[in-house]
Parts: sequence; structure tokens; C-alpha cells
Amino acid sequence: MDQHQIKMRHPLLDEKGRLIEAGYAKELLMDYDRSAIKAGKLRIKEWDYYLIACDDFAVALTIADNSYMGLDSISLIDFRIPWEKTTSPMSAFTMGKRRLPSSSISGNVSSGNKNYNIEFINNEDHRLLNFHMKKFDGHKPISGQIRLECPPPESMVIATPFAEKETAFYYNQKINCMPATGKVEFDGKTFEFKEGESFGVLDWGRGVWTYKNTWYWGSASGQIDKVPFGWNIGYGFGDTSFASENMLFYDNKAHKLGQVTFNIPMKNKKYVTRGGCCGASGIEACTADLIEDYMSPWTFTSDDGRFEMDFVPIIDRASRTDVKLICSDQHQVFGRYSGKAVLDDGTVIRVRDFLGFAEKVFNKW
Repeated sequence: MDQHQIKMRHPLLDEKGRLIEAGYAKELLMDYDRSAIKAGKLRIKEWDYYLIACDDFAVALTIADNSYMGLDSISLIDFRIPWEKTTSPMSAFTMGKRRLPSSSISGNVSSGNKNYNIEFINNEDHRLLNFHMKKFDGHKPISGQIRLECPPPESMVIATPFAEKETAFYYNQKINCMPATGKVEFDGKTFEFKEGESFGVLDWGRGVWTYKNTWYWGSASGQIDKVPFGWNIGYGFGDTSFASENMLFYDNKAHKLGQVTFNIPMKNKKYVTRGGCCGASGIEACTADLIEDYMSPWTFTSDDGRFEMDFVPIIDRASRTDVKLICSDQHQVFGRYSGKAVLDDGTVIRVRDFLGFAEKVFNKW
């Protein structure tokens, strides 16, 4: 696969609101300007998403301004049980009022009300993530503070157009392997992210999407023999003929991959027959239709042979909303990867039981 690398700094959009240059970069080179967008203002989507994880648990935090809808989210996942809880307050017609920064390099983000607050503070050498929510799980509150050390010099940056609409685009940066420390307090327990054992990833995105889309995304951050190592993989979103967003990170250097395929196992869809009388519960049966079996082992393969992994799921952080005009079906599956990854110079990194996630998300919104 031929992939175009963006190497020069310039504006993201031209005077007609189209991407000037599609492809990938290893740093945030193109300048995003919300006022340069020529698509309908209700289509603009901006978000900052952080995931911080160690081998035993993880927390995910989101602040998003999707123009007609703002979303804030806190997730806590315990891989030992396994268990997860996500609470996501929404607000109508934020329309850029949250003033998410035009760059991931600087600028602070906060959102909340009397019941919760989420705050991302971007300092020169570190980032602070502060949050609390009075009713996170029923009447149980949650709070936490996490410190992420200065981002690595290289990251995954992608600028992707959509073939269906010339003013639609996806501009995204994933910063992996950020060393994390801090703690989360919930239900009388302390979840401590210890130095050298915990790492964060930032998913920073700005764009104009088409109404209906599906994407696949996978990520992992950790250490191999005490060297920072991780990856970003994904596809399905927009016109990816210019470049993939598949990239390895080893010792703070990025290594570009070709196409990676998510091989999700399938199973027959089940239903319940209602036969009988007097309150009979019916019997379970199967259809010929196949659906994803997210909790069975997956595999990942690549066209260049540089990313070959088995994936054993631990927990599916699933969410489904369907109110006709707005529909979302999300499966973020956390698990452990085993296999091999090959760096640009041919060095083979062997991976065993490496914590990460992989997801499939369908949106119509």
C-alpha cells in the first residue's frame, strides 16, 4: 500500500473548506481552524478522549462538542472481576461553546455542572486530568486525579477525506504510551495508577463526518523489557486510500504499518420463541443470520506481515442507542494481545498477554 506522508506545516482546509492534503503524519503539522469549515455547523464534531490503564483496571474520560449535542463521559473498568460502568451526561446544541482547543499541544478543556466536572489541564511538561461525579453509579460518587507525563515526540496523525462529501473530513491524533500516575476513588476503593505500570493514550479529534459510518479502532500502550511500546490500528472511516492510521510506537519512535484487518469471530444470532401457554417462557433458537461474537478470541492480520496478533477478550464495554434518526452501536472490547510486531528496521517485537482494546462502532448521527 502506497501511503502519503504529510511533512510540511500548513492550514488543514482550503478556502472552500476542503482538506488541502490527505495522508498521515508523525506530529500535528496541519493547523485546524473551526471557522474555516464550510459544511453545516451542526455536522462539526470535536472531542478529547483519554484512556489510562494498567494491567488491573482503567479509566476513560471524554469531553466532546458535537455541535447539536455535547457529551461528557467517565468510565471505570476493572479487569479483575471483570466489571465496567460508564456514565455520560449529554447537553443539547453546544455548537462550539465548549471552546475545545484547535491544537492538542496547548489549551485546557473543562466541562460540567453542579453534579460533575471533568477537566483536562495541559502544562508544558505534563497533563492533569481531574474529575468527579456525585452520582456515577446510582448514588455512588467517583473522583480522581491523573498525571500524564509530557507526550512522546512522535504520534499518529491522520487527515482523511470522505468521498461522499468534499467538505467532510476526519483530522485525528493518537498519542500513545504517556506515563501515568494518580488514583481514582470509587465505592470505598482506591484504584492507584502506579509509576512504570500505567500508561495513557489521547484520542484528539476534530472534523466533519458523514451521517452514517462504521469504524474499527485498536490501541495498546505499555512496556516491553522496560522500553515504552504500543500501537494504534484502525480503518473503515472515510477514504483511507491515502494512508492508514496503523502505527507502532517503540522507545518513543513511530513505525508506519500498512493495512491491518480485524478478524472478529461470528456466531448465529439467537432469538426466543414464544410458544406454549400459561406463562411459558419459550425456548431459545438460532437464525441463519450471523453477528459478531465479541467475547470469543479475535485475530489481527496485516498486508505487510508486520502486525500479527491473537486477542483474548476480557470485557465488552458495549452501548447501544436507537432513536431512529440517531443510532449508535458501540463495542469497545478490552483484552490481551499475543503475537508479533515488526519495526521499520525489521526488528521483531514479541508480545504476550499485552493489555489493550479493540472496538467496532457504528454511528448514524
